[in-house]
Amino acid sequence: MIRLFVALTLPENVRQGLSFLCGGVPGARWQRPDQMHLTLRFIGEIDEGTAGDVVEALEGVTMDPFPLALQGVGAFGEKRRSHVLWAGVRPEPELLRLQGKIETALIRVGLEPERRKYQPHVTLARLGQTSEAKVVDFLSANGGFASPPFMVEGFTLYSSFRGHGGAIYRPEETFALGGYDFSDEDDGYDEYEQDEHGPYADAQAPFWADAG
Repeated sequence: MIRLFVALTLPENVRQGLSFLCGGVPGARWQRPDQMHLTLRFIGEIDEGTAGDVVEALEGVTMDPFPLALQGVGAFGEKRRSHVLWAGVRPEPELLRLQGKIETALIRVGLEPERRKYQPHVTLARLGQTSEAKVVDFLSANGGFASPPFMVEGFTLYSSFRGHGGAIYRPEETFALGGYDFSDEDDGYDEYEQDEHGPYADAQAPFWADAG
């Protein structure tokens, strides 16, 4: 089995800007810049056969690149206690269109529909027994946050693992929009070539071949 999700990989300058927000709330478990991404669809644990179907389905998602920017901060919670701090996204119809296409593609290969309404965000921190007053202070101080705009030229299928320093998100497949060619770019993930889960699988074999 392999745990998967679909997300936008954020440019380094955007992740760096988000990292400047990460502080001032005692007890918060802040995300590292390499953990920051914009989830489009959480898939969860699936077998290798279904993983192959997912890749084929995502290869069929087509639309043109579009601009996007992050904007504002917020918190998720219940019963007057916050559990997650996040950065929001400036309204962009094309992002919702892309998310809808991905959702449709995954349903067609047999995945259950996502029941929750999609709310695009980038997780900044997970909260435990954190002072709500400090959360309110954080939201007030950073409410004017906005990232530089960037072009969304593709999306990525990630696998997720538990590591000693928190979650490890490993890019498995990248899908271009509008014929964008990622082959000329440095993937920037060399630091994850080996971790407690072992090195990357042979590049000639599909990643799900070693899932289990």
